[in-house]
Amino acid sequence: MDVAPGTAGEVRQEQPVPARILALSTMAEPDYVDLFTLTGGVPGRSPEQWAKALFEDTAGRMGQFVWRVLLGLRLKSAPGCVAGWEIGDRGADWIRLEARSWFLTGHLVVQADGDRVSLATFLRYDRPLAARVWPPLAKKHRSLAPDLLRDARDVQLPDRKR
Repeated sequence: MDVAPGTAGEVRQEQPVPARILALSTMAEPDYVDLFTLTGGVPGRSPEQWAKALFEDTAGRMGQFVWRVLLGLRLKSAPGCVAGWEIGDRGADWIRLEARSWFLTGHLVVQADGDRVSLATFLRYDRPLAARVWPPLAKKHRSLAPDLLRDARDVQLPDRKR
């Protein structure tokens, strides 16, 4: 595991991604998978609460720009969606969000267990362009994921003033 240093909560990138996480995506043979886990999270939050904190409260407009403009994902503003991503499935301690563009398919899996929360990203390249677009973005994604998890933790702290 690679440790991403930070000030609030320890975040680790897990490689290889454990089979229990891989099983939460229905994507056959993804071209890209990563997993980041934060310890020292906020117990008692559901996976959907974590997903909203991650993608609505924290990623916000910048996330929407990346998803909608750079990746061309067709996101929806509707019930059953988190930040425009459709809720594909869920379990007691996880939720899977799904979105597609004309050249790739994405799944985001958030698993919350006590004071640990994990974020897994799965991408399938549906057209050759995806193999050129995602790798430079992936580098930035991997550098931002630890702070995304920490910031989502911070917005959920009980003593946070809003």
